[in-house]
Amino acid sequence: MQTRLYCAMGAFAVLATLAWFTLDGVFRAGVCVFLAGMAAKTLIAYKARW
Repeated sequence: MQTRLYCAMGAFAVLATLAWFTLDGVFRAGVCVFLAGMAAKTLIAYKARW
């Protein structure tokens, strides 16, 4: 289960990095906020299972 968490967080980090370097303006901020929210939701779900 912990390996899946690390893979998900790594995927969010890769997506955020790609968004940071390829997008600009308000759209970049929106995508980063969305990805941060999804990462937080993933962590909350992970903690709820324990």
